[in-house]
Amino acid sequence: MRLTVVGCSGSYPGPDSPASCYLIEADGPDGDPASGGSRTWRILVDLGNGALGALHRYVDPGSIDAVLISHLHADHCLDLCGYYVLRKYHPDGELPQIPVYGPAGIAARMARAYDLPEDPGMTEEFEFREYDASFAVGPFAIEPVAVDHPVEAFGLRISADGATIGYSGDTAPCAGVDRVAAGASLFLCEASFRADAPNPDGVHLTGVDAGEIATRGGAHRLVLTHIPPWYDAEDLGAEARTTFAGPIALARAGETYQV
Repeated sequence: MRLTVVGCSGSYPGPDSPASCYLIEADGPDGDPASGGSRTWRILVDLGNGALGALHRYVDPGSIDAVLISHLHADHCLDLCGYYVLRKYHPDGELPQIPVYGPAGIAARMARAYDLPEDPGMTEEFEFREYDASFAVGPFAIEPVAVDHPVEAFGLRISADGATIGYSGDTAPCAGVDRVAAGASLFLCEASFRADAPNPDGVHLTGVDAGEIATRGGAHRLVLTHIPPWYDAEDLGAEARTTFAGPIALARAGETYQV
């Protein structure tokens, strides 16, 4: 698998990055048993505000096979509005419908976000599917895991080629995010709060939390993401290094990881 950070700014787009969006690619059968061929499959994990424009730097947005939305806060889903326009009004003709996975009510939420009637909303461009079990997209095996956030939210375990990316989404410490990290080849984990600040319960993780979760789960690599622009990312990295002895990186827009 290949993971490209399209956007990693926490809570809103920052000066150096859009909000959350991650491109994951892997090769697999092309879906036509008669051809026996293969191709590169592409999924987007979250599509936060500012991310769609940046996505053009890495791939043709029309080549995406599915979108996985962790939760319905704007910094994780709002650029679905622009993506709807791109797919509906593309000058080469309307692009084929693709699946968009997310929490309950995602179709109605996105219709409201673009001031559309709920019927049809964006359902002609996107086949909305609400998380209820594990599923596959091409070569990817995907397990949604409920996590602790003020709205319904999910972490994701995405496996292909014998490797697993664990994505925390937005979460406070909980059993769900421990499950996401368990044995992950790469644990992409939010670190939105500083451990030395008075933080509300049930919202986000600190760098200390992220390191502890990675250690408990035996994750091989930790990549910290969703750090708000008001914090120095290096400070959150230093926190995580006090609780995780393995390799740690700070997500940066445009960086790619082979998994």
